[in-house]
Amino acid sequence: MTATTKGWGDTSPPPMLIQCPRCDGHTLSTQRGAYTLSPEGDEDFEPLIYTLVSCDKCRTPQLLKQMSEFEVDGSWDWTDPVREWPGGASEPLSPSIPPAIAREMREARACFSAKLYTATAVMVRRTLEGMCVDQGTSKKVLFAALGELRDANKIEGRLFDWAQALRVLGNQGAHFSKEAVGREDAQDALQLAEALLDYIYVFTAKYEEFQQRRAKPGKGDSSS
Repeated sequence: MTATTKGWGDTSPPPMLIQCPRCDGHTLSTQRGAYTLSPEGDEDFEPLIYTLVSCDKCRTPQLLKQMSEFEVDGSWDWTDPVREWPGGASEPLSPSIPPAIAREMREARACFSAKLYTATAVMVRRTLEGMCVDQGTSKKVLFAALGELRDANKIEGRLFDWAQALRVLGNQGAHFSKEAVGREDAQDALQLAEALLDYIYVFTAKYEEFQQRRAKPGKGDSSS
C-alpha cells in the first residue's frame, strides 16, 4: 500500500504550520522523525503515521498523527496531521457527555484558541450551569445548584471547591472589571471543567457499572 503523505513521509519534508502550545500560536515546525504503524499478520486496522516535530521558534516538541483515508475514487491518502501529544484542545470530549453540554465546552475551547480568555471563563461557567441542570438541580443560582450536587454526593469536597472557583472566575468574566481574565486562569478553567465533566459523566458511570457487576451472584467479596 503506497500513498502520498502530504509532505510528512518524505525524506526532506518542507516546514509545516502547527499550533505550538508554548508559543501560544501558529508556528512553522521541522520534522525530527516519523513512524508508520501498519497491520501485521491477522491484525485489522487502518495504517497510522506518527511524526515527531519541533517548533522552529521555541524548539518545543510535539507528536502528530495522521490516519489513512479512502477517497471517493477508490484511492487513499493520509488525513492532515493532528496533535497527539501533548494533549490539547483538539482532543475529543467523551461521548458520554450530553451533546448540549459538550457544545458549551467546545465553544469554551474555541474562545481559548482565539485568545478570548474572558469569554473562555464565561463559557466554562455556562458549562457548569448546563451540568447542574442536567443533573436535576432545582436551584437557579449556580452557587446553590453546586451545593445541591455536593449534598447529593454527586461531587465531593475538592471537586466542589474546583467548581466554586470556576464559578467565581466566570463571574469575573461576565461582569465588567478592570482585571481581565488571564491566559493561565482560562487554561486552568478549561482543564478543571473537563475534569469535572469526566468525573460526573465518565468515571462515575464506570464505577457504577463496576459495582453492579460485582454485585452479581458469584462476584461478592472473598476473604484472603
